[in-house]
Amino acid sequence: MSFLNSFDISASGMSAQRVRMDIAAENIANVDTTRTEAGSAYKRKDVVLESFGERSFQQALRNAQNGKGFRGQHAGVRVQGVITDDREMKRVYNPNHPDADAQGYVNYPNVDILKETVDSMSATRSYEANVTALNAMKTMAQRALDIGK
Repeated sequence: MSFLNSFDISASGMSAQRVRMDIAAENIANVDTTRTEAGSAYKRKDVVLESFGERSFQQALRNAQNGKGFRGQHAGVRVQGVITDDREMKRVYNPNHPDADAQGYVNYPNVDILKETVDSMSATRSYEANVTALNAMKTMAQRALDIGK
């Protein structure tokens, strides 16, 4: 594996986790949004990630054992897309609300603050892990350059 590819992998991980944190923050910010531009309540969003580079861990391991090295030029993780959660909305009886239907119920977003907090914490920890890996690779590179002096 090329040493610089390690930086690309960590950087792609940090970028993907940043998107996860942004989407979690958007979901939390819209927890009480009962009317969007589309006219309905806000729908929770979720991030779908995908790996790219080697096709499988087994193939990467075989390549390493056979001396072929890491074959992916640009490897890591990327955001495949942001999807909308189609679960049911929370229906709350509040006939005085301007968005109440004929029966007096208001549709609130399907956002669970606890889930969003956990997702945000998970993304933060993953981001920090990528920073730690990046710093470790940077230290190894600096030490390797110092040895030659």
